[in-house]
Amino acid sequence: MYTFPSAPSAPSASSVRTPRPRTFRRVAGAAAAALAALVLTACQDGTGFKDGGAAATPDPASAPASAAPTAPTAPATPAASAAPATSAPGSAAKNSAGPARSAEGGRVLCNGSNTAVTVQPVSRPLNHMLITVKNTGSKTCDLTYYPLLRFDEMQWAPAAREETKPQAVVSLAPGRSGYAAALLSAADGSGEGGTTGHRLTIAFQGPTPRSDGGASATPSLPAAGVHYDSALTVTYWQQTGEDALGS
Repeated sequence: MYTFPSAPSAPSASSVRTPRPRTFRRVAGAAAAALAALVLTACQDGTGFKDGGAAATPDPASAPASAAPTAPTAPATPAASAAPATSAPGSAAKNSAGPARSAEGGRVLCNGSNTAVTVQPVSRPLNHMLITVKNTGSKTCDLTYYPLLRFDEMQWAPAAREETKPQAVVSLAPGRSGYAAALLSAADGSGEGGTTGHRLTIAFQGPTPRSDGGASATPSLPAAGVHYDSALTVTYWQQTGEDALGS
């Protein structure tokens, strides 16, 4: 007996794969990518979108404070230079005395303009001459150091005897006198170049040795003149004639 071939069985529903359209897969992939981008954007530092809302506004407290405008610095004003020191009136006269000013405060120097000067040879001590200076001015004056003597055109200055230097400057009140003595020649004849002087000039010293003390004096000499030689010396100014001649 002829047997017919059996018909093929129908495929079960579980074994049948229904093909998905490719368009559906593409749309699903694009949607997933967009969703991922949105999530990443929402997780950024607050400058993008959050939960689909509007962009976040930065917190003023956390935002860096803007620098306040700096006022232009005024140019430094140069310090005023110190005004030159001005000497008090009269201080220059004390430090740099003029011919008629004394180094001692307030007083003036004795010189030929405010004194009367006389000279007189004496017998004792031998070969000595006394010089007298009287203050004829209205202010106390100072006799500084010793007189500077010059007979006629003499080219040398007699030395002072240092042992006669007083402890203080001789000051003369108005009307008072000061004294000095000159040894004219050596008593034993040892002096050299003896001559006779007919004119005598006496110069006064200022606050420093041999500085200008003002006007000089030209006292009268005896008619016969005065004999002197190389032994001629002079004492410092003294308070009395005895001190001058005894020095």
